[in-house]
Amino acid sequence: MSTTFDPALVAELAGQVSGSVLGPRDAGYESARAVHNGLIDREPALIVRCRTTCDVVAALDFAHRAGLEISIRGGGHNVAGRAVTDGGVMIDLAEMKGIAIDPDEATATAEGGVIWAELNDAAAQYGLAVTGGAVSGTGIAGYTLGGGLGWLMAKYGLAADNLLAVELVTAEGDVLHVDAACHSDLFWALRGGGGNFGVATSFTYRLHPVQTIVGGLIAHPIEDAPELLRFYRNEVAEASDNLTVFAGLVHAPDGSGTKLAALVVFHTGDPAEAEHDLAPFKTWGSPLLVEVGPMPYPVMNTILDAGFPARSLNYWLSSFTRGLPDELIDIAAERFAAVPSSMTAILLEHFHGAVTRVGVTETAVPHRDQGWNLLIPSVWTDEADTEANIAWSRETYAAMRPHFGSGRWLNYLGDDQAEDAIRAAYGPNYDRLVEVKRRYDPDNVFHLNHNITP
Repeated sequence: MSTTFDPALVAELAGQVSGSVLGPRDAGYESARAVHNGLIDREPALIVRCRTTCDVVAALDFAHRAGLEISIRGGGHNVAGRAVTDGGVMIDLAEMKGIAIDPDEATATAEGGVIWAELNDAAAQYGLAVTGGAVSGTGIAGYTLGGGLGWLMAKYGLAADNLLAVELVTAEGDVLHVDAACHSDLFWALRGGGGNFGVATSFTYRLHPVQTIVGGLIAHPIEDAPELLRFYRNEVAEASDNLTVFAGLVHAPDGSGTKLAALVVFHTGDPAEAEHDLAPFKTWGSPLLVEVGPMPYPVMNTILDAGFPARSLNYWLSSFTRGLPDELIDIAAERFAAVPSSMTAILLEHFHGAVTRVGVTETAVPHRDQGWNLLIPSVWTDEADTEANIAWSRETYAAMRPHFGSGRWLNYLGDDQAEDAIRAAYGPNYDRLVEVKRRYDPDNVFHLNHNITP
């Protein structure tokens, strides 16, 4: 998509920013426009690779004067790929990598281009941590604005629950310090309302003492999947805040295509408590693999990375379930038997503990019930297989739908999700989010997201 604009404006912008300004013919443009999901192939008219908040302000001003659409790229990991505009200006925060840890106050302040691997490692130097992405290459920005689920959510809540402050550039180019005392309505909305309200250039988090955890993978033959998932459902019913277990139907990581039923376990308690709580999961049935042991928290956040390689083709569907009944388990096992890609999984993410003790309206994240989010992350590499993989995903989702609840996890919504899915992600907080949107972005400048229409 070609867009013409005054070259004098581009030259003026290039002179204002400390980062780089890239057009389609410039070196680095192709790599800068690429995001994690290889299905996304959009061409911005201009990419502004910002290094400072002032760069962001200048980029917004340029886009406004040129009359161009705006998209915001943080880590570029979001499956919907809405970080990339077609023919507009992409404000790219990938080079904004500043991280400051205050061990005395147990806080971290990180800029919008930081990914979780970087923040995890920085905080771990002081024996501290916060809920981070289960895949370490995920950017902190979109992840946190969308809620931020992860291994520590049962112990300490979502990333959004641990957010203390945000530096935000508004559509008007104002730079706001947003926290519980300043712009409290906006602070509420940023904790789960996505990228609807401005460009978040830095985040300040509350940290917690987390150093060595006990975690890892347990795998069983796929034939045992129905019984394993029934055992799992019953065993986690009384799980403590220290224990988180996700379950899934997956493929062996060796590329053989072997299907497995698997558990991913995580424990933050002392070694004796961890051994007691994890023993039932380690000894049930006849596991093919039990790789569970002590490890640094940042390592735990990398154990699923290999399943989501950069530029692979991704199509995801998800929903919170109404429990985990036998029928849903049986449907999952039946559908997985016909999965077309050896990279695809069906995953169950268990919500309990601290994440469920926050009120539905305390933040913009409404999903506070104990239970499961079911995710179907379809992943493949050959474009010729796209139609088959998307069709399988949709058919599988439709087969499971009678067992779904009303909630949807915001950051798992794809690029083709209908308005009702977006409303389901915001739940009963949608109307209040609309009010905040009208106050801070009445013209819907920031609309390349799971949009809240003002």
